[in-house]
Amino acid sequence: MSFESLVKLTRTMPCFDLALLVQAFDDQREVIRVQLSRWMEQGKVIGLRRGMYTLCEAYRCAPLMPAPLANQLCRPSYLSGLWALGYYDLIPERVVLLTSVTSRPPQRFENPYGVFEYRNIKQECFFGYRKASLGGADFLIAEPEKALLDHWHLTPGDWTTERLEEMRYQHADLIDTPRLELHARRFNSPRINRALQQWLRLAIEENDGTVTL
Repeated sequence: MSFESLVKLTRTMPCFDLALLVQAFDDQREVIRVQLSRWMEQGKVIGLRRGMYTLCEAYRCAPLMPAPLANQLCRPSYLSGLWALGYYDLIPERVVLLTSVTSRPPQRFENPYGVFEYRNIKQECFFGYRKASLGGADFLIAEPEKALLDHWHLTPGDWTTERLEEMRYQHADLIDTPRLELHARRFNSPRINRALQQWLRLAIEENDGTVTL
């Protein structure tokens, strides 16, 4: 496998994995791995995680966006938690850490495109996500209601009124209450149910003009 043949194969791909190269070329897996390591040292190839790579921008014509990359580094997964809450402008902070949920074991990757954290969630709670687009690239992200529930579920401790207020939630009107309640029931979790009741109480008070979510 020459570098020219690698570029010809992958230049239109945001990223590629070792398995693709093993199928496309006659070289042994270990030979290809050594070649990739050499090109990484030269800055021609960038490692994203073990077994996944991208060409540097000088050779790649496909854009590589962090959000779609988050889906590809670990499958199945979708973006959720604080990153999704920030994406929907439900919290005032801009969240840099790309948090996803997956039915696989938890993982964390750091590369030049960001820090990617994957939190495990049981299979029956792996739902409530949609396709979105950013920079012309599609990716999977939790619905606003599911992002809220995932964050409550994956963060230890009870979600008291004070704790919910500390989150400084905003634009609570984006949350569809019936969908939130429906999704919450599927968690079958007393802790989630308590958090939901606190949220609903604060939402009612917000509508009365006595509290700001």
